[in-house]
Amino acid sequence: MLQWYQVDKTSSYQINQIYEVKAGNHRICIVHDDSGWRAFSRKCPHAGASFVTGWCEGEDLVCSYHRHRFNLNTGKGCSVQGNFIKIYPTRVEDSVLFVGIETSRSFFTQLFK
Repeated sequence: MLQWYQVDKTSSYQINQIYEVKAGNHRICIVHDDSGWRAFSRKCPHAGASFVTGWCEGEDLVCSYHRHRFNLNTGKGCSVQGNFIKIYPTRVEDSVLFVGIETSRSFFTQLFK
């Protein structure tokens, strides 16, 4: 089930700057680039470096630590990397950014719904 979380007013963020934010109980990264708002994992799966010090090049997110690249549409790393990051859907309502995060239900929650 997709749960939408309010992040903040869109005017709080500069274009092409990566920010770490809280969405519910999750810490994620966001960026506003030429394609719109994007939300994704906050750490590189390769070495755990924060993406806040990284940058975007076209459709790719680049980790500042080892220069690993990830597609911001699919989350897939370059073919030689064999890894990926989580991509979250975003929406803007009345100039406020929302991020959708999939919530999992436990076996018992599903059994007794």
